[in-house]
Amino acid sequence: EGNEPGDSTKITYRELLHKVCQFANVLRSQGVKKGDRVSIYLPMILELVVAMLACARIGALHSVVFAGFSAESLCERILDCGCSLLIT
Repeated sequence: EGNEPGDSTKITYRELLHKVCQFANVLRSQGVKKGDRVSIYLPMILELVVAMLACARIGALHSVVFAGFSAESLCERILDCGCSLLIT
C-alpha cells in the first residue's frame, strides 16, 4: 500500500525474493558488507521494502529516512549513523 488511496502493488513471495536477491547483489558489488550502515531515502514504494530486505539479507544495518524530510534532516541522519551508502 502506498501513500495515496488506491496506490497499491501486488507481488508474490517468489518475485519479492528474486528482487531482494538481485538488489543484495547490487549492494555487494558496491562494497556493502555485513555490519555496514546504509541509509534509505525513499517514499512508500515497493523498492523501499526490497532495499530493506536486501540490507537484512547481507547483514547490513539500515536506517529509513522517509522522503518527506528536508535535505538538512537527511544530512544529519546520515552523519549520525555514519552510513557508507545512501539509497534514493
